[in-house]
Amino acid sequence: MSLTIPSPAAGTTPSTDASSTPGTEPVSAAAQPRTYQVRTFGCQMNVHDSERMSGMLEAAGYVPAAGELADVVVFNTCAVRENADNKLYGNLGILAPVKAANPGMQIAVGGCLAQKDRDAILKKAPWVDAVFGTHNVGALPALLERARHNNEAQLEILESLDVFPSTLPTKRDSVYSGWVSISVGCNNTCTFCIVPALRGKEKDRRPGDILAEIQALVDDGAIEVTLLGQNVNSYGVEFGDRQAFSKLLRACGDIPGLERVRFTSPHPAAFTDDVIDAMAETPNVMPQLHMPLQSGSDKVLKDMKRSYRSTKFLGILDKVRDKIPHAAISTDIIVGFPGETEEDFQATLDVVEQSRFATAFTFQYSKRPGTPAADLPDQLPKAVVQERFERLTALQDRIAAEENARQLGRRVEVMVTAQSGRKAGETHRLSGRAQDQRLVHFSVPAGAETPRPGDLVTVTITEAAAFHLVADPASAEYYSVRRSRAGDAWDRSQADSCGAPAPGAASGSSGVSLGMPTLPVRSR
Repeated sequence: MSLTIPSPAAGTTPSTDASSTPGTEPVSAAAQPRTYQVRTFGCQMNVHDSERMSGMLEAAGYVPAAGELADVVVFNTCAVRENADNKLYGNLGILAPVKAANPGMQIAVGGCLAQKDRDAILKKAPWVDAVFGTHNVGALPALLERARHNNEAQLEILESLDVFPSTLPTKRDSVYSGWVSISVGCNNTCTFCIVPALRGKEKDRRPGDILAEIQALVDDGAIEVTLLGQNVNSYGVEFGDRQAFSKLLRACGDIPGLERVRFTSPHPAAFTDDVIDAMAETPNVMPQLHMPLQSGSDKVLKDMKRSYRSTKFLGILDKVRDKIPHAAISTDIIVGFPGETEEDFQATLDVVEQSRFATAFTFQYSKRPGTPAADLPDQLPKAVVQERFERLTALQDRIAAEENARQLGRRVEVMVTAQSGRKAGETHRLSGRAQDQRLVHFSVPAGAETPRPGDLVTVTITEAAAFHLVADPASAEYYSVRRSRAGDAWDRSQADSCGAPAPGAASGSSGVSLGMPTLPVRSR
């Protein structure tokens, strides 16, 4: 689907640069290049897509907005999270008078909600200049230029992928850690999920292309990558290799300089022993696993069309912990799915108690138009869902605190991040992620070297809370720093952006409002 829709509220002025060709030169002949900002909602795949959007805009001559009003604001939307449409239209409403006061400003909307709502976005917010879907991220610069040139809003939604996103230019948000997409789309039919309708059937990249992208990241200084896929462990289904994912993990172990490999999110139904073996036997694959449970009730799992049951799920966790004893396991859980009884919910609590998750993404079920579950009978009252949600989060918070308490006294290697904790100003601690992805706030002993983001410190855990760990070394004897290529890359990036801040400080402005690959620090 590719349409051009006149914008009744268009206030932009067509380009007067006679030498420009629509779709190839979005920057006018003015001395100052146009600025941009990408605002991201949703999952890790959206975060990665935003890096592509940012990269394409910079390749076309735009520069990141540095605090001032951006000439172009791009919303990369989500259709899965609750109130996604309210968030989008609320933000668009806020920008309407801003754009009216700045006629050269442009607004674009992409991502899953754009793929779903299509021309409804322009009907509700006619001041938007461009709408594009999940299958044609690469069209963004051309759509913006056509909208300026023709003084008309542009809508372009494709029904299938036109080019694999990883072939597009990329503006990485982090120099020390990066996302690498190995597949897009999903072949499952979970009744609560609209992703297959918006992202399409699974499309797998060739292993050589993936490894080449990882090598390029490492050559640029990254020491950590996270492999992405809607069902990352089903990788290879398109070209008929059931062990393709485990082979890919092992191949990552052969890349010099790549110190940390993670992946998200796998599906329990397709999680096989060869993947567990590859995790255990490949040194740079981290002892961390995100394994979505969704529900502990076999009846609810059947209603969700999740093709596994609680016994299989717990069996996977047992096998992982047998091979990787210190693995930290996280999960996704939906509370209040239609027809969920108190007995069903108790089954979820029982599985959570047995699973001992390090952390969990917990969600209250809400209808998603276009999903089969939205039409199921026995939709639960909000008060019932809320009460169950509170019981679940209380249980998970207790388990997380107990599991973190077991880390006391452990010696851990932490990769320093550019982000610090909320109380960093008071505590003067820096922050990073342990190999198992736990968040660690640590202090630097007097006289010891201060690490840069991307460097690795080895410390002993001295305090534990439900959602983070603390390491306060008594002296430099209990603290060590390993300067890394990633830290060197951080220094270069700061020099390139005109001036390096103090080590450990956050980075400057970026065109993409997103962060490095992380798990949440608490249940929500």
